[in-house]
Amino acid sequence: PGPRMESLPEAVLIRILASIPAVDLVLACRLVCCQWKNLVDGAALWILKCQQEGLTGAESEENAENWQNFYFLSKKRKNLIKNPCGEEDLQHWGEVENGGDGWKVEELPGDFGKEFPSEEVHKYFVTSYEWCRKAQVIDLRAEGYWEELMDTTQPKVVVKDWYAGRSDAGCLYELCVKLLSENEDVLAEYRSETIAIPQDNDASWTEISHTFSSYGPGVRFVRFEHGGQDTLFWKGWYGVRVTNSSVTVEP
Repeated sequence: PGPRMESLPEAVLIRILASIPAVDLVLACRLVCCQWKNLVDGAALWILKCQQEGLTGAESEENAENWQNFYFLSKKRKNLIKNPCGEEDLQHWGEVENGGDGWKVEELPGDFGKEFPSEEVHKYFVTSYEWCRKAQVIDLRAEGYWEELMDTTQPKVVVKDWYAGRSDAGCLYELCVKLLSENEDVLAEYRSETIAIPQDNDASWTEISHTFSSYGPGVRFVRFEHGGQDTLFWKGWYGVRVTNSSVTVEP
């Protein structure tokens, strides 16, 4: 018979374990024996897995205090906003306020508009002559971000949105994002100022972003709301345009 696994040098055992899917490492391998538990709970195994899958960089290596969480957060990173660019009309957007003629979805670049910086974005939402707002509430547990992770690690919650006006009309824009508890109490909040875009602007797209960190335990939901209107009160859809909204949970 060949040598038993526990007699292998630790460096060799780490390399073998690193080839196993991460979920199996946590749910099965760490239960095998004390040695395997210590390896799965240690940094060396997860540093190796991160390196093998291209998840490391100088910045991440300095900042990742818990490499296992860093690995899972990096692998899970995705936009948690559904239908961010209007490809499904207003699907997934709730608490919709349709002031004036209400929300409308249009194709880029639109009348008196400009193309979006990314070729992957083809549509945008546009507001009317009274306030239009819409919101999404993200259930973090349903998206796979477990309670201990949110309470102890408190990964960054990064929020981004893009807005633009028509070059022939002035408009207003607002963004409000809240981190909510189980009972939907507000634990942290970001509210932009009311951003005014003047008439005769260049119609360029502008990104707005905010990063939540060290927000304390108890966060279970993210509520994202944005909206605006035109400032000329023209019938139709001359208000602010929004698209490519995103909420990501990052290491």
